[in-house]
Amino acid sequence: MRYLFVVQGEGRGHFTQTLSLKAMLERNGHTVVAVMVGSSAKRTLPDFFAKKIDTEIIRFQSPNFLPTPKGKGSPLLISILYNLLLLPVYIQSLFTIRKTIVDKKPDVVVNFYELLCGVTYGVFNPGPPMINVAHQYYFLTPDFNYKGRNRIQFNLLNGYTRFTAWNSSKILALSFRSSEVNRYGKIVIVPPLLRKEVIHYKTHKGNYIHGYLLNSGYSAELTAWSKRNPQTELHFFWDKKNVKESESLTPTLTMHTLSDTLFLEYMAGSKAYATTGGFESVCEAMYLQKPVLMVPTHIEQECNVMDALQSGIGVSANEFDLDLLLDFVPKYKKTLEFNYWVHTAESLFMNELSRIEPQHSSVLVTL
Repeated sequence: MRYLFVVQGEGRGHFTQTLSLKAMLERNGHTVVAVMVGSSAKRTLPDFFAKKIDTEIIRFQSPNFLPTPKGKGSPLLISILYNLLLLPVYIQSLFTIRKTIVDKKPDVVVNFYELLCGVTYGVFNPGPPMINVAHQYYFLTPDFNYKGRNRIQFNLLNGYTRFTAWNSSKILALSFRSSEVNRYGKIVIVPPLLRKEVIHYKTHKGNYIHGYLLNSGYSAELTAWSKRNPQTELHFFWDKKNVKESESLTPTLTMHTLSDTLFLEYMAGSKAYATTGGFESVCEAMYLQKPVLMVPTHIEQECNVMDALQSGIGVSANEFDLDLLLDFVPKYKKTLEFNYWVHTAESLFMNELSRIEPQHSSVLVTL
């Protein structure tokens, strides 16, 4: 079968998931004809993705979470207002997506949580069935119980999520854990899409802390902590523009630009991992048996963190308090339950991607 991928371009998680699913499909005799990436002025396309995807990349302008002036959090309401100003640009993107689908003639469109792909299907319904893949769809199921204070933002997030899957034929909700009930309507609970490099990597415990910052403003917190704790080596990754591949902010704090191989190398050899709450890198840390500190920057990551904490893999905070992480390291208990779940991914994905139900015109996700 011929597949067209459409990818939301924020963070690194959707990109590594794209690489994993493309390799999985090709191992099973299928073809990915092109990858469309929703981009914005605030984010860059990671070099590792451009080098490894090995197929045509088609970019279009897409809505994006807007960082605060300090480059830390991502206020949802401000992001919505900002993106409304760019509505004419996004309307043009809808036509770009539809034209690409018509030109490439895929049998299936796989949407990695890109809003404009869902809207394209809701407005134009261009033909081939759309299958959606992301962890955010898990929040639509009864398995997830939101217990935070931002109920309005949580409802807005779920509304956004439903629009990404408008007229979807099937939704594959990535999950940290298997479920007794693995199907809710068109939503199917599936394992994370970890790269084969992660699954085959040999891990060991080093003496440094590894990390990833979605928003570069948190580097000031890391710098301050590093100056107070010069005995602890830190290797963090960010997607900041116009910086060196590796840059030392203190004698023991090095910031690296995104690289899939270097990121994994540092992950495998670390004593612990600190991140802004993205799903994919937390999964990689879980698979490699690394305790995690999670610092969510917006409602989506807050939900990720709530979900991850149920697996007992780490701690959360409102800032990069690495003391909290180091205190947790001796309490961390290793388990292979998550690893076994991940190993079922290929058979489950191939089964679900080959069974396509017909679309229901102009329908948002319901359970």
